[in-house]
Amino acid sequence: MSQLPEPEESTPLLKEDAASDSIIEDIVSYKSRWKSIRIMYFTMFLSSVGFSIVITSIWPYLQKIDDSVNTSFLGWVVAAYSLGQMVASPLFGLWSNRRPGREPLVCSILINIAGNILYAYVHLPPSHRKYFMLIARVFVGFGAGNVAVVRSYVAGATSLRERTSAMANMSACQALGFILGPALQAGLSFIGETGVSFEIIHLQLNMYTAPALLAVCLGIINILLVIIILREYRVDDHGRQINAINYTSEERVDLTSETTDTIDQIAVVTSNILFFVVLFIFAIFETISTPLSMDMFAWTRKQAVLYNGIILAAIGFESIIVFLLVKIISRKVGDRPVLLGGLIIIFFGFFVLLPWGNTYPKIQWSDLQNISTHGGLMPVSNSSLDPTGCPIEQIWCQFTPAIHIAQYLLSDILIGVGYPACNVMSYTLYSKIIGPKPQGVYMGWLTASGSGARTLGPVFVSHVYTNLGTRWTFGLICAIVFAAHILLGCMYRRLIAFSVRHGRIVE
Repeated sequence: MSQLPEPEESTPLLKEDAASDSIIEDIVSYKSRWKSIRIMYFTMFLSSVGFSIVITSIWPYLQKIDDSVNTSFLGWVVAAYSLGQMVASPLFGLWSNRRPGREPLVCSILINIAGNILYAYVHLPPSHRKYFMLIARVFVGFGAGNVAVVRSYVAGATSLRERTSAMANMSACQALGFILGPALQAGLSFIGETGVSFEIIHLQLNMYTAPALLAVCLGIINILLVIIILREYRVDDHGRQINAINYTSEERVDLTSETTDTIDQIAVVTSNILFFVVLFIFAIFETISTPLSMDMFAWTRKQAVLYNGIILAAIGFESIIVFLLVKIISRKVGDRPVLLGGLIIIFFGFFVLLPWGNTYPKIQWSDLQNISTHGGLMPVSNSSLDPTGCPIEQIWCQFTPAIHIAQYLLSDILIGVGYPACNVMSYTLYSKIIGPKPQGVYMGWLTASGSGARTLGPVFVSHVYTNLGTRWTFGLICAIVFAAHILLGCMYRRLIAFSVRHGRIVE
């Protein structure tokens, strides 16, 4: 069957042979469908805001509420979000397959709200406050498992032609959330550490709790929008509605028999692996940027936070531009070439970080002596409270050339192009491979694989970088990306849309 012409998002969906009443009805349905999709964009935006709005203040907040905390526990608190999301994603995905999508959405947002409220009240328990913060972040991450529902809904409510554009828009909203989250935290920092206390409800409104409470307010708005506006839509690859929800009985009514064909499970597994790799290497990039810049460029903690914050914000805006360009490029060359091109750019983004030359990083002083970049010993002053350079415990700094600032910035630019292209193409292809079948569980597993990557990536890079250095770190990353190239090359012909595979649409 040849591919039918599809309208763009801004064009009403019309049927040439329909009566005028049917045309009006189709226009109303089309507008309602895209209103629902835009609610999903907003939900994705809030999910990323929920992660990033407190990320820069977690460490000082932990230190304030519990003197016994250390940096190792900080790692668990940061990872708690991804762990909660990894567990919740398949569960919410399964729920959305069997019931209307707004049910798991409302439930997940309520869990997210509860987690943020607990985060604002972790000062109340008399002891073990750090564990209450850990639980709070698990709840927030568990609520963020609704990303699987969002992706499943958007995949099921768009035609093949609309899908890439919708997925790119959703990724842009997610990236915008990661950018604005820290900005909102910074904007609320004027409240200060003391802030204002409301004794009646035992609430301390300060620079640490205000972002979480703002997330609560946004969550309430999100629930209202989901209940009032969201409607259930599923369309086939041509854009024809194939499924409806009877909201009186809340039962799903299937209007198609096209779902009897099988899904290519090998392509599904391949897509999950590729998505894992993409998220894994970006989690590594996020984790390594601050310690790498402090070690290589002798930046202070304050400089590293400021400069890397600016760089990450710039990469975020760069990513939004790439998301918008991907919609245009993929229409001309297809989804798989864009994914392959993104992986190639990521490979070179890490390849340029491989150290070379005869310049070595500055070594941090110790109380009595320091090791010079040429291997000799030299006395140093103990006057600085914020030592800069590579820690003396990292022996590899003595014989591994330093990474130049130009290498670092070029890597940032390349990864800022390659990562968003691979990110949106990974789950766009994934949704097309699954086809018209309910995608909740499948999207749950995809989200879980991404959450697992964001959990394991920081652990991997912290051990390899600290013990083995930059050569091994970026060499292993290049090897992982190269292996992803090989996998994509071997499975290239299988990564095709469900309807193309079964001959309903000619690619």
